[in-house]
Amino acid sequence: MKQLSTILMLLFCFTISKAQQINDSVKVRDTLAFIKSKRINDKDLILKKEGRFLTGIPELSSDPVTGFGFGVRTNTYWNGTREDSLFAYTPYLMRLRANASWYTSNAKELFLSLDIPYYKGTRWRFRVDFKAQQNPANLYFGLTEATLGKLHLPSDLNTTFDTYKAYNNARKLLRAGENGEAVIVTDALSNRFRETEFMLNLKADYAIGNGKWRIMAGYEIQHLSYKTFEGMDAAAVDPLTGNKTEAPNGFSLLRRHFDDQQISGLNGGWVSIIQNALIYDTRDFEPDATKGLYVEIANEYSSKLIGSQFDFDKLFIQGRYFQKLPVGSRTIFAGRVGIGHIFGSNAPFFEYQDQWSPEGSINALGGRSSLRGYRANRFLARSMWFANLEMRIRIAETAFLNQHLSFNVVPFFDMGTVRDSWQNLSFKHLKTSYGSGLRIGWNQSTTIYFDYGISKEDKLFFFGIGQSF
Repeated sequence: MKQLSTILMLLFCFTISKAQQINDSVKVRDTLAFIKSKRINDKDLILKKEGRFLTGIPELSSDPVTGFGFGVRTNTYWNGTREDSLFAYTPYLMRLRANASWYTSNAKELFLSLDIPYYKGTRWRFRVDFKAQQNPANLYFGLTEATLGKLHLPSDLNTTFDTYKAYNNARKLLRAGENGEAVIVTDALSNRFRETEFMLNLKADYAIGNGKWRIMAGYEIQHLSYKTFEGMDAAAVDPLTGNKTEAPNGFSLLRRHFDDQQISGLNGGWVSIIQNALIYDTRDFEPDATKGLYVEIANEYSSKLIGSQFDFDKLFIQGRYFQKLPVGSRTIFAGRVGIGHIFGSNAPFFEYQDQWSPEGSINALGGRSSLRGYRANRFLARSMWFANLEMRIRIAETAFLNQHLSFNVVPFFDMGTVRDSWQNLSFKHLKTSYGSGLRIGWNQSTTIYFDYGISKEDKLFFFGIGQSF
């Protein structure tokens, strides 16, 4: 994987030297020549707004893990005018995203992002992201393919539960403390931990040839800290009377695995990462595509050689396909397949929690971005694959206060699995979920989602902003 990072970085440096040779007088003409295939369809082009405009709403979101969320999510777009040569080919000339949110679980997040595609009419795209967040409701079920089994308490490996509800009820029951615990404890917080993160990410990509191919490089610096909840008073239930009470929390699963040296990274620290990606993209409109293909090979490399406290290398490959069907006014089939692997014998546990993509990280495996019928990070191991299928069916659209709104029903099906080795990835022990959602499109570029996912283990409801992919 170090070789892959080196090759992609050399290619990126080569594109820099070539880009510097472009004459300013032919930049826009050159850009138009290679992005003609990305022209927005005529109907959506008529609706595309001109100039600078703001879309922002008080955020009301719901996630089974972080709880009910309050805040504000804003997008400021600079679209230019219809006379601009790039107007029909770009989702926007520049977008500034500013999000701030607070959740009933006491999770907090501030996120800022600046995205500039086709910078000054060239093949360059620049992105800058900053995030500060604290989440005390992260879930941990383990880091191996053993997580594919049924749920069980860290203090009792022999008793298993078919549903998350039964498991959650059992966690709250009082039990006798083990060595080092209080006399009477609860496991109510046994699979939870708190993460505090500060992150700065810089990315640039360059379109190659006819513009369908792009090469990207970036750098990310993070500081992470973690806390588990041993000894903290938590909600409990007396198993004899059924009365609610409070008791100290016992040893968490994450702490047990760290003390047994099954995992690393619980002490947190600085993470320095070089990012590379090779991208093939023919989507007609990034925020809400009606046709096209998106394929990427993405790599993250972290090493003490570049100032990181951790050594690992992550490879993620995904493909997304969009096709408009001759049914109704606007019916889009959308599909995604992803496969990922983490290299490094002592990769920190937190790097198992997501797969990095230039389009946005994906929880692996479980949660709103992968398996919507399971809790976030329900299944974790060194290797994973997953797939999502959606049918995005438009049922109505209207204009209100000079704003264009569309309404879409979205039935979906998700599947995936994890393994300790990529050679063992297969269709065995496959986890599946299904459900339906509602998408409200606002001026095309902003989408509000409502998803209800069902699995053998759980039934979960999500809502917030953005397409699932």
